[in-house]
Formats: sequence, C-alpha cells, structure tokens
Amino acid sequence: MSPIVSIANLSKVYASGLHALRDVNLDIAKGEIFALLGPNGAGKSTLINIVCGIVTPGSGQIRVGGHDILSDYRAARRMIGLVPQELTTDAFEKVWDTVSFSRGLFGLARDPAHIERVLRDLSLYDKRESRIMQLSGGMKRRVLIAKALAHEPQVLFLDEPTAGVDVELRQDMWRLVRRLREQGVTVILTTHYIEEAEEMADRVGVIRKGEIILVEDKVELMRKLGKKQLILHLREPVAALPENLARHDLHLGEGGRTLVYTYDTRRERTGITGLLGELADAGIAFTDLDTSQSSLEDIFVDLVRERA
Repeated sequence: MSPIVSIANLSKVYASGLHALRDVNLDIAKGEIFALLGPNGAGKSTLINIVCGIVTPGSGQIRVGGHDILSDYRAARRMIGLVPQELTTDAFEKVWDTVSFSRGLFGLARDPAHIERVLRDLSLYDKRESRIMQLSGGMKRRVLIAKALAHEPQVLFLDEPTAGVDVELRQDMWRLVRRLREQGVTVILTTHYIEEAEEMADRVGVIRKGEIILVEDKVELMRKLGKKQLILHLREPVAALPENLARHDLHLGEGGRTLVYTYDTRRERTGITGLLGELADAGIAFTDLDTSQSSLEDIFVDLVRERA
C-alpha cells in the first residue's frame, strides 16, 4: 500500500543561513499514529509547516494522498488538518461560526450535522454561541482542533497539542485521536510529553538538527534499544561493592540498601544468574527484587545524547 504522506530528500535553509532540515526521507502509512520527537529547534515544526503548505521547501518532494504539495496544492491541502501550537482565532467570532468557516475555506458544502458532531466530541457544543474571547485557554485549544477537523481531513497534524493544557482536555484529545484512527485518519504529532507518544503512537521518529536519526515501530524500538534493571533489596546495607563485581554494571542506591543491575535486552545472555552467584559468594544477601524497563523517554534522551 502506498504511504499517505511521502517525503523525499527534503531540505530547507532559511535566509539567515539556518539549515532547518537536511535530506529528510519519511513515509507515513494511512491510519497510523506517528510521533515525531526531538529537542527544541530540531526541525519538527518546520517539517510540519512545509507539509501543510505554510513554509516553502528548499528542495525535495512531498506527496499527500498521491498529490504533490506544490504542483497539486489544493488537493494535497484539502486532505490535511493542522492544529498549530499558537492560538490563531478571531477573538470576536463565535465558536460555531469560526468552525463552520474553516470548512468553507476548503470549498465544502455546509454540513451542520458534521460540525455538531465535532463540537460535541470536543465538549464544545454548549459553547457554540460563545465568542472566542470568552473561552478559557483549554477551550480555545479545543476550538483549534475543531477547526482542523471541520473539513474531514484524512491526515491530522497535531503540533504540541497538549502543551500547557489541563488533564481533562488531554484525555479528551487522546480519546478523539483513537476514534479518528478507527475511522482511518492518519495522525502525526509532535509532543514534549513523551509518555503520551509511548501510549499512543504506532511508530516513532526522532529528529535532531534537521536530520531524521531514527524511525522505528514503537514496540520494536523499545525491544531493540531498551534496557532493563534488576533492583535487589539487600538484607544488610553495603558501604561499597567488592572489586571482583566491578565488571558488572552495578550501583548502590538508597544508602546502600539496594543494588541496581542494568543489562541490555538485546544480548542473548543477561548475566543475572552469574551475578547472583557472585553476590552469594561475596556474602551479599537480598530479601526481594524488582525489575524495570527503559521508557521511551529514556531511549529518546539516550539517542539525542549519543548524536550530540
């Protein structure tokens, strides 16, 4: 199946000399949730703005639903909904009117039933006659999402959608994202809340200094790059580890009351059995043990640090 978004050899250099994107290649499948992660200034927003027709690409080609974003701009843009970081609405306009107007911008016939569904999904229907200026920050964010969905896009970009919003809106948004995916909508998001990407995304891309350094299925990424820790709760506190245990990736915690062993899940052998035997030989006994695994945030931080 052809990707719904295809980016080939995309680069962008601003007039200031900033090389925002460097030879980006990325294919995104229909109906997937794709999370684009990267530190501030990595190129996330530039990439989204180019795909959405807000910023002109320097070189390369982008197709959305088979439509070139330059030579077939209207058809490509018609397929895209964008929820930007900034609140960009007319403060004096009413909620119903601003959402309906967004649908009309794409040349679509009026569809009050669809607008009502969108507003109800976002808990905005009761505010439909309110002016934007009368809404809270969280409600204004909901209006931006409603505007992006007004013309029934097949690809929805969410650029830091939950930054600074309340927990209720965040939960409502992720419920909506799940429903959209069930309907076949492709969702591409950037976020600083990496735990959300970990929960929601099918695939993860990491961008740094304008380059895509990794694209991977989320589960496979965590399997390949994740590390596990074995936490041993010691019977008696230990001030220092014997020298013969130095070859293991060990450190003491909680004032010597715990011993933490970090091991790579990609290795055929974890080394745990040998370690436990060596601890017994050294007279170090434990009363309990726990395990933990790297989160997506741990992996992301490690990746960015490695490429620094």
